Amino acid sequence: MADLNAQHMIEEIRENIKTGDSLKARLVLFHFGDVDQKTRNRLIYELSRSDVKFAVPLLLYLLTEHVEITDEMPVIKETLLSNLLAYPDMLIDFLSDRSIQDKTHLIKVAGELRFEEAVPALMYLVANSESEAEIKLIIETLGLIGDPQAINTLTDFLYAANRDLIITAVQSLGQVGTPTAMHRLAERMGTDNELDYMILSIFADVQDPVSLEKINDTMRSHYAHMRNYAKQELVRIGPKAVPYLIENLMHEDPDFLIHTLNVLGEIADESAIMPIRKLLGREPKDANIRFAAYEALALLPLRKGAYTLTAGLTDREDHVCVAAARAIERNYSEILTAGIKNLLRNKDEEARHIAKIIVNAQVDKIFLSLVDEAFFRELALVYLPHAHKDIRKHYAEILTKDGYKNFVKKLMGEEEADSQVKVVAVDDSRMILNIYKATLHELGFDPVLFEFPASALEWLEKEKPAMVLTDLNMPEITGVELTARIREKYSAEELPIIMVTTQNESTDNEAAYAAGISKIIQKPFNAETLKAAMSEFL
Repeated sequence: MADLNAQHMIEEIRENIKTGDSLKARLVLFHFGDVDQKTRNRLIYELSRSDVKFAVPLLLYLLTEHVEITDEMPVIKETLLSNLLAYPDMLIDFLSDRSIQDKTHLIKVAGELRFEEAVPALMYLVANSESEAEIKLIIETLGLIGDPQAINTLTDFLYAANRDLIITAVQSLGQVGTPTAMHRLAERMGTDNELDYMILSIFADVQDPVSLEKINDTMRSHYAHMRNYAKQELVRIGPKAVPYLIENLMHEDPDFLIHTLNVLGEIADESAIMPIRKLLGREPKDANIRFAAYEALALLPLRKGAYTLTAGLTDREDHVCVAAARAIERNYSEILTAGIKNLLRNKDEEARHIAKIIVNAQVDKIFLSLVDEAFFRELALVYLPHAHKDIRKHYAEILTKDGYKNFVKKLMGEEEADSQVKVVAVDDSRMILNIYKATLHELGFDPVLFEFPASALEWLEKEKPAMVLTDLNMPEITGVELTARIREKYSAEELPIIMVTTQNESTDNEAAYAAGISKIIQKPFNAETLKAAMSEFL
């Protein structure tokens, strides 16, 4: 190696270029690593001046056989790229050239150029390659190019034995992004949760009709985590998803309707108001549907027809009444107040129940608009002195500011003893948590409420209640996952856990009992049904 003469090497490569002798040129480049930087640069310069058919295979040789050196010399890759940019049609010839063993850099260039004309050659290569690394690179490149003619080839790899290739094919079909590609991804769903999540996230990015329909349809999934993920994505997509969601309101499946109403409420698009009101007009038998409908309306601005909300105050289920009260509060007006006053004037059993709902729902605008009326104060005092201390304190604060000091003295009642048994309730709906607060207090328990399961887990590390009540469908951590985490610390004998949910799926129920749930009951609950379930363990 000490005898190498740099000038002789340069002269030799010039001669090889002139005669087209690529074999001798490769012998010269075999010693590329044995010469100084200046000589290497000169050799690359000479190659850059040669014919593209001569230069490209030799540049590829350097990139594959002298990796460490070429990594420090970006000029080699730049020279290769400039040659292929100048003559893109030659790229297809080189991809098909069997004498070029390692086509890695050619494949990468095809992707960088988004060169659709190279797709047939790439599909031929991937069909005949035995290298998993090369196959993966070609799949990635076909995704980068995004030509629909590659869909069938990419689909084949959705069912490959190699999981890495499956994931790459999923991502590449997502980059192609046509309705056909989305159909193929939809067909792949249902056997692998990780892949399903990945495919749903692609649908959420593509947002074509096929994708939106599939995300929407995932709310029917038997698996809580899949339903929750679909709901989160639909909320993120926003108004674009609303037409699909509105169409759902014509279906009969209660769970599907409830999930749809949850999402419509969170998106808060006004176009959903009339379809939700029409749904209520059909008087759904399932109280959970009625609750979800009013809960959604509580998040929407009702410019017209808000007076119809007062009908919800007379529903036979407390949950629905509370949701209706919140919707009225959100859309408060004097017309609504007049309607509520008419319902309360008789001071009958229904009026007392409505007053109780208004108190428990903590709807301040409604409460303050009624408190001037002696009949409402009389009705409120039937329940207020016995309400949860937080509720009494809340009303005492707002009424004191408005000068109702004598009324405040009457509503404060007696303080509860500190010895009440603690019961934890976990639900991502603040409205449900308010209902838990009132109901558990009515049953003589001290409610400890959590909107976020992670906060409940943190509290349970230091405290041990008599029981935990949990929802199933919650973002981030489902009720099943929460139960499994609690069971790491407390056995079923030490801490009973009741799941209170709108769902009644056998898949969810099996998963819940496997995680350590003590009992499952369905919403809506009231003091009587909750007491019956809790008394089995307390």
